[in-house]
Parts: sequence; C-alpha cells; structure tokens
Amino acid sequence: MDRRKALRNMGLSLGYVVAIPTLLSLAQSCKQDATLAWTPDFLSSEEGNVLTTLVDIILPKTDTPSASEVQAHLFIDRFANEIMEKEKKELFKMSMGKFMNKALLDSGKKNIGDLKAEDLEPVLANALKTPKEDQAKHFKLISKYTEAIRTGEAATLSDEVSRFAFADNLRGLTIWSYKTSEYIGENVLAYLPVPGEYIGCGDLQELTGGKAWSI
Repeated sequence: MDRRKALRNMGLSLGYVVAIPTLLSLAQSCKQDATLAWTPDFLSSEEGNVLTTLVDIILPKTDTPSASEVQAHLFIDRFANEIMEKEKKELFKMSMGKFMNKALLDSGKKNIGDLKAEDLEPVLANALKTPKEDQAKHFKLISKYTEAIRTGEAATLSDEVSRFAFADNLRGLTIWSYKTSEYIGENVLAYLPVPGEYIGCGDLQELTGGKAWSI
C-alpha cells in the first residue's frame, strides 16, 4: 500500500489527550543533527537502538523518509519520558522488555544490543496479527493492568498480551510521531502555514487532494 494513502487514512486512537502547543513543543525539541549520537531520556541506550530499528520496520524509507529519519524514535522516547502517565510508562517498559525477550529467545541471541531487524520483525508481525476477537480481550486485560498500576495494586500481564500491548502502542506512536514531524507536515500532508478563508463544508478531494491537514 502507498504509505501516503495509509497515513491519510489512519486516525489517532492512542488514548492520550495532549494540548497542541505541548505536542508541537515536544516535536520541535526532537530536532537533532542526524550525525550526532542519540542518548535516550526514558529508555536505555540498547532499548533506544531497538526502538530505532522497530520504527523503521513500521515505516521504512520509500518515496518518503523512514520513521527514524524524521526522528520518530526521539519523539517517542521523549513523549514517554515527559508526557505519559506513570501507569503507561510502566506498561511501555514492561511490555517492551517482554517483546525483546521473545526476540532474544527466537533468535538464540543473548544480548539486546545484538538484536537486528530480522530478529525483531517476526515478533512484531506476529503480535500485530492478533485476531480481532482476541484483541478485544487483550485490551480489557491491558486496561485492568494499567488501572491496577495507577491505584498502586499488584498487576501482571501474560507474555502474549504484553507483546501485543507493546506492538500496538508502538505502531500508533510511530504513525503519530511521523505525522507530527516537520518534514511530513510540510511535504506529505496538506500544509497551509497562513490559514485562508473558512470553508465550512467542502469536498476533501477538491480542497487538499485527499490529504489530511497538517497540525
């Protein structure tokens, strides 16, 4: 599928409520010289490398930049560190750990730093292929888990549900951060830096060529 079409059609369903100025400020703070080494704020360096690989699996380079080229990995790490609620931070860390453990087990490798795209992609694909009826059950368990963490109670999730939680959340965050990036906002989505006339009802195809508006 053409990535531009996919991005136009995919909505935000992450369950976060973030003020637009805060979101734009966070996106701006993630701009960094691509030649500089990146030190994650929320994740460890090895986890950061895994995150970078995963976002490029989700949105690889085609006729538009890959996710890491627009620094989606920086955005996700900083978003987790500065904006996520405590329970969602814990879910992200825990579920990422179980995801990486599965990749290590299947690949026969011992260290997170040795994981490559070919080790991570099958685990990601399998988690995202969870049948719809099972997804609904998983989301209920995830909701109970985060609520228990929020109220200070003990909580656990199975490895399977944890990997699904991480894969589904990461996919949404990657698409969100990609669409929020300056390059995608100005060059892929419909971009109008100085708003013009107000059109209360108009055909999207005629107005923007079918593109969603940039933030």
